[in-house]
Amino acid sequence: MHFVTAKGILSSKNGMNLYRGCSHGCIYCDSRSRCYHMEHAFEDIEVKENADVLLEHALGHKRRKCMIGTGSMTDPYIPLETELGNVRKALHLIYEYGFGFTVITKSALILRDLDLLQKINEKAKCVVQMTLTTCDEELCRQIEPNVSTTRERFEVLMKLRDAGIPTVVWLSPILPFINDTEDNISGILDMCMEARVYGVLCFGMGLTLREGNREYFYRQLDRLFPGLKERYVRTYGNQYVVESPDSSRLMRIFHQKCSGNGIVHNNEQIFQYLQTFEEKEANRQLSLWD
Repeated sequence: MHFVTAKGILSSKNGMNLYRGCSHGCIYCDSRSRCYHMEHAFEDIEVKENADVLLEHALGHKRRKCMIGTGSMTDPYIPLETELGNVRKALHLIYEYGFGFTVITKSALILRDLDLLQKINEKAKCVVQMTLTTCDEELCRQIEPNVSTTRERFEVLMKLRDAGIPTVVWLSPILPFINDTEDNISGILDMCMEARVYGVLCFGMGLTLREGNREYFYRQLDRLFPGLKERYVRTYGNQYVVESPDSSRLMRIFHQKCSGNGIVHNNEQIFQYLQTFEEKEANRQLSLWD
């Protein structure tokens, strides 16, 4: 890892990245793409040493409360977080200043902060987003080697359910000829039903490949699934969007199963939910008398 002094912490849409780079080792990671201009080795995590100071200043100067998000570029619950605790510091500030919070992760480490997530959710709103790609534990260990397995993530969703914290699942990416099967899609959705997730985000049955992440992905295919890279090249060439040949049927199954089980599956509706700040009635009444 290495430290940098950042100039800012929140984007125009109130997203933040406490770290840049990742050690999860997911073979398909889009954040490896060269368009993001990461000037250091991807596994050499960049740490914003002044993140907490910047965040407190930003929250203290906002005119309106809103949802603060993290995890879109780098999963904040990488193993380094156990040592540095930057996410926990940020959660303390978000709670103290009365903002909402949402995070995208694949790690069971988030349960370390369950107490703060509950406090935020009692005061405002907290939504945990969890990525699920395969219900096959062995395949999960191959394509997402250094992170909590699907079973472990499912157990996190169940504990969040029991704690009253709403959840959203990212059903993404679906890798052609690897996890693009009806059994896999149905298996993941069965977990979502049991965990009573609010919604499932799905952008089609496929993935995106561009300069940087394509080369890394193909090297991993050569290592894990010999001969499959050649099939990708024959089928897709240099396409950005790489769609499963069975995409239409799998998407029908996805929508039908979500519709029949009360799971929101409209991406626009889910994003609107994630971006909408909600102050709890009890806290709103208290503030009138402050």
